[in-house]
Amino acid sequence: MMTLPNIITLSRIALIPIFVALYYFQPAYNLDGFINIKAPDNIFTQINFWVTGVYAFISTTDYLDGYLARKLNMTSQLGAFLDPVADKLMVSVALILLVDFYPTDTHWYITICALIIISREILVSALREWMGTIGQRSTVNVSYIGKVKTFVQVFAILFLLYQQPFFGLPSFEIGVALLLAATLLTLYSGFIYLKEGVKTFDS
Repeated sequence: MMTLPNIITLSRIALIPIFVALYYFQPAYNLDGFINIKAPDNIFTQINFWVTGVYAFISTTDYLDGYLARKLNMTSQLGAFLDPVADKLMVSVALILLVDFYPTDTHWYITICALIIISREILVSALREWMGTIGQRSTVNVSYIGKVKTFVQVFAILFLLYQQPFFGLPSFEIGVALLLAATLLTLYSGFIYLKEGVKTFDS
């Protein structure tokens, strides 16, 4: 059913390869400041602006398609399937690219956070699939903590992508702090989902 919300969701998925391509067009960075002194500043600014902008657009439409589906009464099974898929693809791809960009020997904490967040997404997806097979999917609906986690996670990734000072503020440090907060929320919300799901294993 190709409703407007579903078209928006599909556009989010279609933009992911463009996001990846733009990411690899970034100039080289040195280990200390990430900016290669041989790369013109305007190239750095433009590429990072577009990388961050595309991700921000994808993240914004994540909320837009759900809002329109409810507002226009256009909810569908296809939309219910595509929306979390697009969300998890977007987050996983961005985290993998960040791990690839930041050296593991000096920025191991980014790798650890990415592993925890992606592992949690896989666990919750599998849990929802299981709950769906026994007709109890509603018991693992998105919690308030899960929504906060997603919000913090998006801004963490945006700051880590942007890398340049944001109105004089250190983007990298802010991004790392938000990523650590998102990881803690990820562990907590994952525990809540798992706790509810385990109750049905012997039913």
